[in-house]
Amino acid sequence: MRIVLVGPPGAGKGTQAAYLAKNLSIPHISTGDLFRANISQNTELGVRAKAFMDAGDLVPDEITIGMAKDRMEQADAANGFLLDGFPRNVSQAEALDEMLQAENMKLDAVLDLEVEEDEVVKRIAGRRICRNDSGHVFHVTYAAPKAEGVCDTCGGELYQRSDDSEGTVRTRLEVYHTQTEPIIDYYKAQGLLVTISALGKVDEVTQRAMDALKK
Repeated sequence: MRIVLVGPPGAGKGTQAAYLAKNLSIPHISTGDLFRANISQNTELGVRAKAFMDAGDLVPDEITIGMAKDRMEQADAANGFLLDGFPRNVSQAEALDEMLQAENMKLDAVLDLEVEEDEVVKRIAGRRICRNDSGHVFHVTYAAPKAEGVCDTCGGELYQRSDDSEGTVRTRLEVYHTQTEPIIDYYKAQGLLVTISALGKVDEVTQRAMDALKK
């Protein structure tokens, strides 16, 4: 199967992508992994991307598209893939269509993880990270430490990352609504969109997704 996974920040895309890819026996291709791999391997695209990132600029679509194309052409993606974080906008979605059409391929589904904005804020703004190397993650509501502000495992101080603050989360949501959400209508018009609720336990959401994809 060839699947695109979409949803707002905090919807659990990374977690669900890993589980779904394993269940479907297809590679999980995430934008973050693509950038890290290309930059660490010093590829031409990686060098170009790093120059923009070091300057504090957005990486142009053509570079992201190029990285995705190279990855989808690898042998392990011959029978399908799950894209996480790509396409991020309608231009990238159109480019993906063109890439697939050139190879006489098409997407099987676009899985939209749906979650209310207030729940997204609650999920992300409630995260607390251990300052020690353990990097354990807690949540003030869903996985609270036994003692407030203290890591259960090593006793380290728990803190909130600056990009997990409510203000930053709402800014990220605005970017999502403006740039990425339009691809939902784009794929809905193609009859590819499958929307499921991202609320509940991880395995419950995974099963919900698997059931929806089978239909």
